[in-house]
Parts: sequence; structure tokens; C-alpha cells
Amino acid sequence: MAGIPEGGAHHHDRQDRPPLSRGDDGVLRIVLTGGPGGGKTTAADLFRREIGARVVVVPESATILFAGGFPRVDDPFARYATQRAIFGVQRNLEDVQAALYPERVQLCDRGTVDGAAYWPDGPDEFFAAMGTTHADELARYDVVLFFETAAVGGIAVEGGNRYRIETNALAIDLDHRLRALWAPHPQFHLVPHDPSFLRKITAGLAILDRVVSDDGARHATATRP
Repeated sequence: MAGIPEGGAHHHDRQDRPPLSRGDDGVLRIVLTGGPGGGKTTAADLFRREIGARVVVVPESATILFAGGFPRVDDPFARYATQRAIFGVQRNLEDVQAALYPERVQLCDRGTVDGAAYWPDGPDEFFAAMGTTHADELARYDVVLFFETAAVGGIAVEGGNRYRIETNALAIDLDHRLRALWAPHPQFHLVPHDPSFLRKITAGLAILDRVVSDDGARHATATRP
């Protein structure tokens, strides 16, 4: 993939992350991403239940579109149209939630960078077509939690989601593409596959809890009179 570094496995345990800071709009925006069947949607729902009103979830825009009747077909023209639609919905959902709930932590079920993994012509052309850059879209998010697909362990990834049509082989390929796109983020956290889904989700929730707690303490100190 032109312009995007491959791999990125070493980023999940690096110790050189800069201090966490909120973006220009003042919202702490955390993206949950990864290949199909990684558990990110479950993690977002569980974390919302755990800390309640401190969090607002931005649901996966692709699922919203497909559930609303947007056709999902494997035609080159349709793939361009689909990714443009998903990108626009994602960005605007994030902006609306930020305007409505500026003090809440924003949990995004996927982010605007994800579409580059699905664009027929590659990542560079995707960002150019969207009128943006890879760096600018990474900068929209303060923290990245990457849930590795269960397909790497040979587990079927459909998970009861009728809008998910990927085979395990395609899920693994998408996982690699997405990881290469997100790994350059300074706050990239990998949640690797685990044969125990409970252990995997618990590990992801622990990272989320730590990030939100650290941000809460820092935000309180910064706003204290």
C-alpha cells in the first residue's frame, strides 16, 4: 500500500507515547477499530454500560447505511460510492456528537481512516478523493484501540451480523491493511486475539478505563480554578 508503512506490531507496547491531550474541539475521541470480528462493537457497548453518562458512542456508519437500505455490492463504482458515503456519515456523526456532548468521551466504532483499507485504488488515492490526508485523519482521534480479528485464530467472524460478508481470509487481509493505516498513531494500542473472548474484551476495557481515568484526572486539574 503506497504511502502507508506495513506492519506496526511493535507499536502496541512502545513506551514513547506522548502525554494524552484532547483534540482541537476539546473532545476526547477514542476510535475502536480492527478487522471484522475483533469485538470492538461489543467493547464499545460494554464500556458505555460501565461508565454511563461519561461516554457517548458513535455507531459504525457502515452498518447504519447498510441497515438503512444502502446497497452492498462488489462493483468498482459502487465501492467508491459506498466509501464516500461511509466517510461522510462517520465524520458528521462524530461532529454532531461532539457538539451535543462536548464533555463526554467519544467512543467511535471505526473511524474515518478505515475507508482507505477498502478503497480500490489504495490509501493515497482514498485520502486525496476525500480532500484530506492520512495525517489529518489520524489527528482527529486521540487514542486508537485496535482489536485484532478473531479470524487469525481460525474463528468464524460473522458473529450474527447479517451485514458482515467477509470470509476469514478477507478478514485477516483487512486486519493487516487497517493495522498498517492506524499503527502510526502515537496512541495506538493493540488488543491481540485471544482464544478467550472474555480475556480479550477485559484487556481492551482495561486500556479504555485507564485512558478515560487519566484524561478525567488531567481534565479536572486543567479546569480547576
